[in-house]
Amino acid sequence: MDRNYHIFSDGCLERHNDTVRLVTLDGEKKYLPIEKAEAVYLHGQIDYNTRLVSFLNKHGVALHIFGWNDYYAGSVMPKRGQTSGRTLVEQVRAYDDPGHRVDLARKFVAGSIHNMRSNVSYYNRRGHDFDSILTTLADTRDRLAETTDVAETMGVEATARRAYYSTFDAILPDGFVFDGRRYNPPDNETNSLISFANSLVYANVVSAIRATALDPAVSYLHEPGERRYSLALDIADLFKPLLADRVIFRLLNRNQLTTDDFETDLNSCLLTESGRQTFSKAFEESLEETVEHPRLDRNVSYQYLLRIEAYKLKKHLLTGEAYISFKRWW
Repeated sequence: MDRNYHIFSDGCLERHNDTVRLVTLDGEKKYLPIEKAEAVYLHGQIDYNTRLVSFLNKHGVALHIFGWNDYYAGSVMPKRGQTSGRTLVEQVRAYDDPGHRVDLARKFVAGSIHNMRSNVSYYNRRGHDFDSILTTLADTRDRLAETTDVAETMGVEATARRAYYSTFDAILPDGFVFDGRRYNPPDNETNSLISFANSLVYANVVSAIRATALDPAVSYLHEPGERRYSLALDIADLFKPLLADRVIFRLLNRNQLTTDDFETDLNSCLLTESGRQTFSKAFEESLEETVEHPRLDRNVSYQYLLRIEAYKLKKHLLTGEAYISFKRWW
C-alpha cells in the first residue's frame, strides 16, 4: 500500500513540476513523492489551490483536512477508482430494505464488540481482572440476534462500548484518567487522544472506500446525513479497537506520550503539535504492520484490511455472498 503523509507545518502546499512541494512560513521547501502517496493529511494552516487539487486527483491521492484544534474538517477526494451504477443501486436497495439493513447493522456491531473484547482479553491475561466485563461483552453480542431495528442495535452497541470503556482507567498509567467518553471538546488527555485517533481511523476508511464503487454516504448502522461519510463511520467502528485504542494504550504505557504533550484551554484538553506528531507516527507504523490473511494466504497490512472490508461489503451487495465483518483473528 502507498503511504500517508501528515503535514503539521504552516505554509503553502503546491504543485511543483511533477511533484508536490510544501513551502513553510520560514521559506523551507519540502517535497512529497506523490507517486507513492495514498493520502495527505493537513494538520497545519495550509494554503492550496485548484492546480494542486487537480494534480492530486490525477494521481488518486486524497486530501484530508484537520481544522481548528485538529478536529477532522473534511476531505477533498479524487475521482473514484471505480464507478458502478449497479453497485450504487444495490447499496441503496439494501438501505431501503429494513431487514437487510438491520442485518448489516448487526454484523458491524458484532465485529466491533468482538474487537473490543479482544483488547479486554489481552489485558485480562496481563494482571487485570476483567472477567465480568468479558461476560458483559459476550452477553451484549448475543443480544444482537434479538434486535429488530437499527436503533435497538445501536443501543446494544452503546451498552457494549460503555462496558469496554470502563476498563480504560485500569489499563491507563498513573496520571491519565478516562472517566467516560466526552468530546466537542474533549475534557481530558484520554478523551483528546481518542478523538484524534478515531478521526485518523475514519479518514483512512474514507480513502479505502474511494478505491471501490461504494458510495461513502450510504450506510447501514449510522444514519446517512449531511456533511459526513456515514459508511466510513460503520466500517471505522470495526477498526477503532485495533488502530486507535491499542496505539493509545501502547504510547501511554510506554511513556512515549506524557501529560506534557497536552494543553488545556477553556475547558478543553488537546494534543500539542509534538503530541500529534508522535501519535501520527505511531499510527502510521501500525497501519504498515502486516498479518497473515487466512483467505488470501499472504501477509497484508492493517491499512489494506480497511480496503478488504469495503470490497467484502461490495461483493455482498452485488452477489449476495454473506458479509462477515472484520474480527481480529490473531
